Amino acid sequence: MFKKILMAYNGSREGKTALLQCAELASYGGADTHLLAVAGMPSSMFLTEGFLPEELLEEEKKRAQEVLEEGTSQLKEKGFTVSGHLAVGEPVEEICRLATELSVDLIIVGHQQKASLATRWWRGSVGKSLLDSAPCSVLIGLHKT
Repeated sequence: MFKKILMAYNGSREGKTALLQCAELASYGGADTHLLAVAGMPSSMFLTEGFLPEELLEEEKKRAQEVLEEGTSQLKEKGFTVSGHLAVGEPVEEICRLATELSVDLIIVGHQQKASLATRWWRGSVGKSLLDSAPCSVLIGLHKT
């Protein structure tokens, strides 16, 4: 069974679905639960300007911190113990970095299924990158529209 679970949380509807799945899995196995919110840096800014203005970075960090607090509060309200983590960078890299650092057994992410799963996840998306890079198992919480 999973002893440590890392939930990558972005506050989206599919992320909230995955958050509940994470809580259920963690409670079932008594796993340590970690919640990660990533303040992403817009790659288009790096390509065109070569840097990210401080105001944009601070705004994104604030948004990610609010998302993290929302997720940890939801889990704690349901009686779960959770450790929150905030990272800045490219989401897949930060998820894999923290998963390795914490030696987690499972990463949980949310995904909104608009087209077929195969079509969306195997076209070089973030999900595919995560599956290729993850140091452990990955659970994808689907939210169908």
